[in-house]
Amino acid sequence: MSFATVTAASAQETPAATAVPGLIATPVEGSVHQVAGRFANNVRTSGMTIFARIDHRQGAMSRDMAMLPNEVIVFGNPKTSTPLMQCAATAGIDLPMKVLIWQDADGQTWLGYDDPQWIATRHGVGDCPAVAPLSREMQALVDALKS
Repeated sequence: MSFATVTAASAQETPAATAVPGLIATPVEGSVHQVAGRFANNVRTSGMTIFARIDHRQGAMSRDMAMLPNEVIVFGNPKTSTPLMQCAATAGIDLPMKVLIWQDADGQTWLGYDDPQWIATRHGVGDCPAVAPLSREMQALVDALKS
């Protein structure tokens, strides 16, 4: 599947993600834990910093609640994120970047994140030149999972 913003056309593939404006989601091979580990490794080898890794399922289980695997990785690179915040300081609420890796009810693992263009538009700076480098950086991280 190509790497694209989830739209109504892909509703059959990921119905839960279609209701989320600005979410880019792609199916990935492996368990949530495996994909999160590979993604985190790619982030580190790319010279970025991982700020947090949040296992929502573990949190739910700690309260005797059931949940399918679901993990968030918060990471960043000041070289590509700071310029977006220079265009709009309020973009800092959406940065650093995050990925959500989850398993759907059919057992498919997905990786999703907020489209940098959507973030910029949300903060009124859709024409910010920082969007393209940040988008390329995210694309490269996702592409690395597929190779």
